[in-house]
Amino acid sequence: MPLPWHRSPLSRPETSFLISLSTIAALLFVFGLIAQEVVEGEPLPFDRALMLALRNPANPSLPIGPPWLAETARDLTSLGSIVVLGLILIAVVGYLLLAGKRAAAWLMLAAVVGGTGLNDLLKFAFARPRPELAGPAARVFTSSFPSGHAALSAITYLTLGAFLARTQASRPTRIYFLSLALILTFIVGVSRVYLGVHYPTDVLAGWCIGAAWAMACWAVMTGLQRRGSVEPPGPS
Repeated sequence: MPLPWHRSPLSRPETSFLISLSTIAALLFVFGLIAQEVVEGEPLPFDRALMLALRNPANPSLPIGPPWLAETARDLTSLGSIVVLGLILIAVVGYLLLAGKRAAAWLMLAAVVGGTGLNDLLKFAFARPRPELAGPAARVFTSSFPSGHAALSAITYLTLGAFLARTQASRPTRIYFLSLALILTFIVGVSRVYLGVHYPTDVLAGWCIGAAWAMACWAVMTGLQRRGSVEPPGPS
């Protein structure tokens, strides 16, 4: 019989929940710090210095590098567009429905659509103008903070990467899926700064809010799966 003062260690689900909660809190804290600076109105010295470092000194309206590099950046940045992410979401939700995982499909849809709505509300609330340090190399239609491409790519790719990782028994395969999701999210965010359509702090804030939202949605989905309310992603 255990002694009265003896405490058993936290179970694995409890430990995972605490780690997720701490990570979400840290991401939201960083977002809050950036948002506080953005409210003051002026671009941060960090924003200005990095953006100018990526512009052609002879013509700041153009990014550095050969023309094909800018064209490549425009192709890569489309990986975070509403159209591309929407097609990926439709494909994933369609697969889950065909596989008989209806609850998981609706949760995946709610995660991405809800994250899109949250990002739009933040854009409306902060209404930060787009960078004027250099002419953008891509057309934009919304305000600058936080970066929608950065936030939505984090939400979509990280949620999908985590879902796919849980279907694999092989640790290297799980790492591969999660790493691929992180790389895609990183590439999209960097391309926005390179093209001059976002300040670096826009992208950092987008990554923070997107990753926090993705982790929160995934924690909810995992908890519901343990309770049997949502179909498990597959063998683990």
